[in-house]
Amino acid sequence: MLADYHMHTNYSNDSTYDMEKAVLKAISMGLDEICFTEHSDYGTMGDYVVNYDAYYQEYLKMKEKYRDDIVIKFGCEFGVQMHTIINYQKDFLKYPFDFIILSNHQIDDIEFWTYKYQQGKTQRDYNRGYYQAILDVIEKFDDYSVLGHLDMIKRYDQAGVYPDEEVRDLIEKILKHVISKGKGIEVNTSCFRYGLSDLTPSRTILKWYKELGGRVLTIGSDTHEEDHVGCRIQYVKDELLKIGFDEFCTFEKMQPIYHKL
Repeated sequence: MLADYHMHTNYSNDSTYDMEKAVLKAISMGLDEICFTEHSDYGTMGDYVVNYDAYYQEYLKMKEKYRDDIVIKFGCEFGVQMHTIINYQKDFLKYPFDFIILSNHQIDDIEFWTYKYQQGKTQRDYNRGYYQAILDVIEKFDDYSVLGHLDMIKRYDQAGVYPDEEVRDLIEKILKHVISKGKGIEVNTSCFRYGLSDLTPSRTILKWYKELGGRVLTIGSDTHEEDHVGCRIQYVKDELLKIGFDEFCTFEKMQPIYHKL
């Protein structure tokens, strides 16, 4: 079973990839299931909110056209901040989502990928600020399936990779809360194209999740273009087995479906 559960197309602000091309690429690679997870970010990134109506209609078209070739699910990536929770609560109620990734792309409307959030802060402060923001949100917001690319801040840390142990207290609070709510985390294979030396999240974080009793795991490429589709999905499955996991998940109507690794 091969499933890619993090895919963006031209319905996301940062991709021009055609949805049908993404479907055809997934089929050609032998994927059994995919889930589109277009970006939705309120705040200064407000122009990044997906056109839900157009996106949903295109998804339905692809699902029907290729129903005999591949399973296609309807999802979204919510870039939630404390002051935008109400926006996502409303969005969640409007559409029949199968799957929601909760991600942290910015704090107080300040983005990480521009390095503006990190500016003027110590490495410790911006790393702890990142994880604290995730914890604050999930304590108030439940309309999601998994946390996306949990240690994403490592992509945008010009000082190098900050040790997981230095933020273990916050990460374990996040993981314990996720587990208590029946939610999960994703393994995001964009780590390979960002040149990171570990998985996203790291093997250390994945081991902590396993030790704490975490079971809900999805695997996603974070596709934004042709070459990203299905990237290293099987490799990640093998690595999860080494860590001690024996299952991963797909989703339907926000409920996890477990598959053997």
